[in-house]
Amino acid sequence: MKIDFQGRVAIVTGAGGGLGREHALALAARGAKVVVNDFGRPASGTERITAAEAVVNEIRGAGGTAIVSHASVTDEVAIRDTVAEAIATWGRVDILVNNAGILRDQSFAKMNLDDFRLVLEVHLMGAVICTKAVWDIMRSQKYGRIVMTTSSSGLFGNFGQSNYGAAKMALVGLMQTLSIEGAKHDIRVNCLAPTAATQMTQGLWPEQVLKAFSPEFVAPAVVVLAAEDAPNRTILCAGAGTFEAAHISMTGGAWIGSGADTAELLRERMTEIIDRNASVVPKSADAQGTNEGTKALAAIGFQ
Repeated sequence: MKIDFQGRVAIVTGAGGGLGREHALALAARGAKVVVNDFGRPASGTERITAAEAVVNEIRGAGGTAIVSHASVTDEVAIRDTVAEAIATWGRVDILVNNAGILRDQSFAKMNLDDFRLVLEVHLMGAVICTKAVWDIMRSQKYGRIVMTTSSSGLFGNFGQSNYGAAKMALVGLMQTLSIEGAKHDIRVNCLAPTAATQMTQGLWPEQVLKAFSPEFVAPAVVVLAAEDAPNRTILCAGAGTFEAAHISMTGGAWIGSGADTAELLRERMTEIIDRNASVVPKSADAQGTNEGTKALAAIGFQ
């Protein structure tokens, strides 16, 4: 069955180009009414319209419905106004794609703290601000689909991106909790980890690689994560037509105790403790304490 967004309203941040543009176009092509958000930079090749306005024109030219937002995702008042405009225009907000982001790459030794804070502010707090602005609306309408944009740099690390990686991994933590809190209201929250050639990667990759990693190849993942039958609490990776899932897992571990030589015993058993053969994907933070308590009780013979 074709995924259809007729009657749904979506907000896509950072949608003036790259991944955000493709997300907005893909949702609009399937019937969603889209708020195209971008902070106001001019469209490529012209000073007459903004990048967001160009995408809105593109959507309308293809028969879709869209309005523009030039709010910065770090501006709480402007984002609330954007959401209010969507409600006033269409009566609801069903989908939020937190895509807006920046890069300030530098090795940690050379990075200044202002650039670290700025990246956290845009990626993490920008997503928090946008999500907070729609959260009560989605709770009251008993429906919502939220996509956080994480990254392999956050999940697995990448040289020169300590600020970006920290922000992107923080979004996974945000998703983990919101997916639990939103479940009873049918608000499903997931993460997308895209690999794509965008304005941020120009000059970093050779031309043939840039073509293989076109942002359009990531958009189907957003369509699935925004759909009515979307999963909940999934980290979906996408790039160059390939899709994977990433998991935050926990090994089975081992009970060692709390004696004076626990540190030495722990060191001796580290290979066993980090072995992933019995790893699980916890459903909540309680899983760690439950596992530890169960092993402790078993070790002391408590039935």
